[in-house]
Amino acid sequence: MELLMVMCLLALFYGLSCLHKIVMRRRDQACYLLAYECYMPKDDMMLRADSCVKIVTRNKNLGLEEFRFLLKTIVNSGIGEETYCPKNIIEGREDDATLVDELSEMDDVIFDTLDKLFAKFSAISPSQIDILVVNVSMFSPAPSLTSRIVNRYKMREDIKTFNLSGMGCSASLIAIDVVQNLFKSYKNVNAIVVSTESISPHWYCGKEKSMMLTNCLFRSGGCSMLFTNNRDLKHQAKLKLNHLVRMHTGSSDEAYNCCIQMEDESGYKGFRLTKYLVKAASQGFTLNLQVLLPKVLPLREILRYLVVSKLKSAKSQKLKADEGVGLNLKTGIEHFCIHPGGRAVIDGIGKSLGLSDYDVEPSRMALYRFGNTSAAGFWYALGYMEAKKRLKKGNIILMSGFGAGFECNNIVWEVLKDLDDANVWKDCIDSYPPNTLVNPFMEKYGWFNDEILNFVRFDFSQFAA
Repeated sequence: MELLMVMCLLALFYGLSCLHKIVMRRRDQACYLLAYECYMPKDDMMLRADSCVKIVTRNKNLGLEEFRFLLKTIVNSGIGEETYCPKNIIEGREDDATLVDELSEMDDVIFDTLDKLFAKFSAISPSQIDILVVNVSMFSPAPSLTSRIVNRYKMREDIKTFNLSGMGCSASLIAIDVVQNLFKSYKNVNAIVVSTESISPHWYCGKEKSMMLTNCLFRSGGCSMLFTNNRDLKHQAKLKLNHLVRMHTGSSDEAYNCCIQMEDESGYKGFRLTKYLVKAASQGFTLNLQVLLPKVLPLREILRYLVVSKLKSAKSQKLKADEGVGLNLKTGIEHFCIHPGGRAVIDGIGKSLGLSDYDVEPSRMALYRFGNTSAAGFWYALGYMEAKKRLKKGNIILMSGFGAGFECNNIVWEVLKDLDDANVWKDCIDSYPPNTLVNPFMEKYGWFNDEILNFVRFDFSQFAA
């Protein structure tokens, strides 16, 4: 009897020990965002309506039809006239970028944001960084960009570095996934993620419409983020990562080819966006939410959705379409950070999720003010929420994005304290949202659509002077 008692106590002790290890392991696997810093380009890199027209009209491959297409695209893009592009494009060297131009563009973004990040969160110095992840889809030099950072800040010899390329606009979420998984193996470590994109050598100089879109949408930008799994720093953190779900639909040829770098028939390199992009995004987003939402939404909302769906499918009890059957994401999520890749993407996701203008405002404003800054776009939208003092302790944020491949990635964050840093928006946040998002291009250059131009030979070179 005593032996049985001892064995039971040993089994109980072993079980409690295993449970304690599991709990402690999960505690050590936490991922906290301590700080982030978005890039604010200099004023001499700003693209206003007139400077955009000068750049466009320098392309001698374009005719009246292409100019009209670009005018329509820019007007409908949701982008304002205070976005930025690299200096070589401003200076008229978009078709002849050098390696110096590429490295200078990366240095400006990366070192500016990292300098400010270390200054903002001075408790952690460059020598205390254990993990460094850099994502730039279109540029992969040797030595690598991470090596460039290690050399500049004299980081430790045992730092773990990773360079991600070719992963598109959701690459910063993928980089965070790399950090999160490494946090599972290492205790009390700090990580840096740098997200930006190389634009200077990738300006498309041809005339294929599906490849001209990127010139209208993509702009200079970037962001550096500081993460830790050290629970002693939790009280200083802004956000905690609760869930991260990735989906890759590249096994489908249509999805794989809908967003791809290539050469046109004349040999000009560019990025081709096809009409299948919307369908690929919708499919990937749906698959992702099927995995993510049960982890985020309360059980009562899941049950309500299942019951109403069952009722609607029953022939004897049809529901009207306007009564609604979809999941109400706002029962578990307060804020939505949609990647500001384009107006159609923001509006499409907003409509499919049943979001209000207030919900999609941060993404629309980030697109209008800074353009599509690729993988850094999420952080300009998040910065808008913070500058508007929307983020309160306990709030849940859904961050959603897409990338070439084709990929759909979602992250769910928990706000750990009230946030009110004006960050990169400090000089303009009081004037946002503006009264109108109408782009001035049509007002200034709408005459491109005059029918009389169809019958005359017009010299556009005067605008490029």
